[in-house]
Amino acid sequence: MSYELTPFEQEMETLLLDMQDKLQGKIAEADQDFRNVVGSSGIKDSIDLATDDLATKKMEAISKVDANRLKAVEQALVRIRNGKYGVCAQCGRKIPEERLRALPYALLCMDCKNQNEGRH
Repeated sequence: MSYELTPFEQEMETLLLDMQDKLQGKIAEADQDFRNVVGSSGIKDSIDLATDDLATKKMEAISKVDANRLKAVEQALVRIRNGKYGVCAQCGRKIPEERLRALPYALLCMDCKNQNEGRH
């Protein structure tokens, strides 16, 4: 049995697939930049080494954020295919379309999101 996507789900699937492609490209590019910094040869002074270290840390942080976002996008695509897209993972209520348009990979409705942020 196959789940029939609504027009909104089709729209979000297209958007999420585009996001997935862009994030995968960005991660691949960052990985290549990281390899270039690590693999660059030559004699370096302490300022060059510090600059390389900062660049490496920045690339690692960006890659981690992008990797987490990519994971969230991929999980949203699974939810679309399973007929669970747009349902809050915490309370089970429908997530409003406005929220999903703003954050297509949202897992929580705003009430649950605000409750979770209040706890932390």
